[in-house]
Amino acid sequence: MITLTATAHSKVKEIMEKENKSDWSLRMGVRGGGCSGMNYVLGFDNSVSDTDEVFEQDGVKLVCDMKSYLYLNGTEIDFTDGLQGSGFVFNNPNAQRSCGCGQSFSA
Repeated sequence: MITLTATAHSKVKEIMEKENKSDWSLRMGVRGGGCSGMNYVLGFDNSVSDTDEVFEQDGVKLVCDMKSYLYLNGTEIDFTDGLQGSGFVFNNPNAQRSCGCGQSFSA
């Protein structure tokens, strides 16, 4: 399962409403690249495949392709807003190593 913290959930809802995408899904995944081997991918999507893993959390639909889910199962997504910038943070129990920026990892 992939989950959002309360802070991340609020931020996702805020962005969805601002961009008129309230009925879209939050799609997450991984792709090859970055200094640690794999990058996180996060964005809005208005389509869901039969092979996608789908979760619902308080009105936000989370969608992940099967291949990415192998790397993301158990991940908690948070949102930080601090002096060094703001953004989503992936707390991934499957990551054996991650880069300093937190946007890439190896499993």
